[in-house]
Amino acid sequence: MHTYTPHLTRFKMWSPVAISVELRLYSEGVDGKVVARYNLEVAGEGWWRLNVYQDLKGLFYTYRVQTAEGWLDETTGVFATAVGVNGMRAAIVDLAATNPDGWEQDQRPPVCSPVIYELHHRDFSISHSSGVRNKGRFLALTERGTRSPEGLPTGIDHLVELGVTHVQLLPSFDFSSIDETQKNVPHYNWGYDPQNYNVPEGSYATDANTPEVRIKEFKLMVKALHDAGLRVILDVVYNHVANVANSAFERTVPGYFFRHRTDGSLANGSGCGNETASEQPMMRHFIVESVAFWAKEYHIDGFRFDLMALHDRQTMQAVVDRLCEIDSSICVYGEGWAAETPLLPAAQCMTKKNIHKVKGLAAFGDELRDALRGPFYDDTKGGFLFGNRSTLPLLKLGLAGMVYYPELGNSGLSAWAKSPLQVLSYVSCHDDLCLVDRLRAVSPQLFDEEVARLSLLAHTAVLTAQGTPFLFAGEELLRQKRGVRNSYRSVDTVNAIDWRSKAKHFGVFTYLRRLIEMRKAHPAFRLTTAAQVKKYLHFLDVGDACTVAFTLNGKAVGDAWGRIVVVLNAERKAVDVCVPEGDYTVVCRDGRVQLSNREHEVRTAFSAPPQSALIAWSST
Repeated sequence: MHTYTPHLTRFKMWSPVAISVELRLYSEGVDGKVVARYNLEVAGEGWWRLNVYQDLKGLFYTYRVQTAEGWLDETTGVFATAVGVNGMRAAIVDLAATNPDGWEQDQRPPVCSPVIYELHHRDFSISHSSGVRNKGRFLALTERGTRSPEGLPTGIDHLVELGVTHVQLLPSFDFSSIDETQKNVPHYNWGYDPQNYNVPEGSYATDANTPEVRIKEFKLMVKALHDAGLRVILDVVYNHVANVANSAFERTVPGYFFRHRTDGSLANGSGCGNETASEQPMMRHFIVESVAFWAKEYHIDGFRFDLMALHDRQTMQAVVDRLCEIDSSICVYGEGWAAETPLLPAAQCMTKKNIHKVKGLAAFGDELRDALRGPFYDDTKGGFLFGNRSTLPLLKLGLAGMVYYPELGNSGLSAWAKSPLQVLSYVSCHDDLCLVDRLRAVSPQLFDEEVARLSLLAHTAVLTAQGTPFLFAGEELLRQKRGVRNSYRSVDTVNAIDWRSKAKHFGVFTYLRRLIEMRKAHPAFRLTTAAQVKKYLHFLDVGDACTVAFTLNGKAVGDAWGRIVVVLNAERKAVDVCVPEGDYTVVCRDGRVQLSNREHEVRTAFSAPPQSALIAWSST
């Protein structure tokens, strides 16, 4: 890492195995000869330091470590915060000079009812139908007033209109799979191949050759989202690197930052050829300080940990604690699983069943996803949406926020959350088939109208479930990806959002927008403790139908809707559901949401239309 001032630049790196460390300065980010060499001095506890009393701004540098076995290849260093094109050399920049106007006054928007929206930079804006000028760039999320060919809001205005509160960005740090020198060549990757963790990705910047540009444009994006009332979550991938031999970790302290099997080979819990060793003190220190750097330097509001089960419990607790020191409203969650069994004791892995051991940490509830659409391991098998009654216990558990729920009997054994706040409810994300493609994979003969109905039904479950709802970009427009399950490097015609579909499926968009509005307005959908869930959420008897119905006691949590009834009917026929007697107002029925409805119906039962949801409330 380096700390710059016009009169002095401080360099610092950690390599306890080094017998000498050389700093090399370059005038170019790639190619060119070394313009100066300096030797770092031992600073104790494995640290090496150097002060250069010159104005080095605009230069690039690498470290070269000598161990007892010889010289290692050049590296940017583990803690590089600016790099040249393709990230091969670190850059000396004045970070303060990259702050856009008003950056010091930038604030995290207030949020009381989070709804997370996951997007990929290129997917979201690359289509001509987006109306965005800076297609596929960070700056795409700064443009206001963008419109589809039909004149409907796109981009950041679309997010505001939809009503989501958090934008989760797929990996936006410097990754290795895209050649940043080929600016005008179409190239695509999700970015789960980390290279420099503390630097924005150059291919999303307008100029990858000038180190300050990607930094400033990323900050401009964050500020624009904040100004629009949206928080920003960064998808972080500390569990593996793109290439061990070329990584800054391996070129600093060989073998230390990775887990190895007893035969010396690399462990592979990530499924990508390696897994980092978060339990090592300096790896833990790096992860903690990296998220803190993004939170402070870039004002990031949350972090989504990829394959979080590969990280140990102590590290994740340290992450949460460090971020809480900065701002207690910063959210932290992740995938409570790994691609393969981690080389770490099970009790230490941050799997879902261990989530309750770390206060302030949450995980994805894939149980709700699989109950709704079908199992992850077989795209041809359908779940609740296709009338599969065997998924009902798991669906109910997901609706209850994955907390132990006595009413469900033995299915409560699958519960892993101590609070619904520890669960993200979702039916689709970037990984795996998107919902529309999954529906068609299970049942290719579905009519378009039925696909739309089932999509609305699935998202009604997500947005009425306890926990934090999570939406995949474009599913409010019935997005499709041509049946590609793992589109991490597919072409734009597969991945890009077609904004013309907003006009075509405006009813779907409106339905989800109003459900989000409903959720924000009514705390009964946002219970905060397991005790509240057990006391105020009750499932109704629906016989043998593939239907779930439940009531919420809104009055008990200060909700203007005293009693709420939610019915999710996957049958191809109407289903009668007995409800507590009351004077009800129906706000959702047969694919339409009308929150302003004032008509009353005295009811002891409702007829739920086929393949759709019904939501009603009474004042008592």
